[in-house]
Amino acid sequence: MHLFANTPNPPYYAVIFTSTRKGEDHGYGEMAERMVELAGKQPGFLGVESVRDATGFGVTVSYWSSLEAIREWKQHEEHLIAQEKGKTVWYEHYVTRICKVERAYEMNLFRS
Repeated sequence: MHLFANTPNPPYYAVIFTSTRKGEDHGYGEMAERMVELAGKQPGFLGVESVRDATGFGVTVSYWSSLEAIREWKQHEEHLIAQEKGKTVWYEHYVTRICKVERAYEMNLFRS
């Protein structure tokens, strides 16, 4: 399993989705997996990183080559269904932020 998205050199875009889940799963796990699978097939998708704690607070960052790719993903038919279920079933609160990544650097002690 990859924890870090393998993104290209900037510039590119990040969609930061921060959310608080309601208690019950109601198919959330399966839908989340499907959305990652589906996003991975979309033009302009660069990768995703996601974490959620035991209280239901989570952050998912998806990386995209352009604002147009983000707009197209937001309007994807299956993604629209997931968005609606998020509003009505899964999320107590969420915030979506879109930003341009202009610089990126890393440290990796485990590189061979």
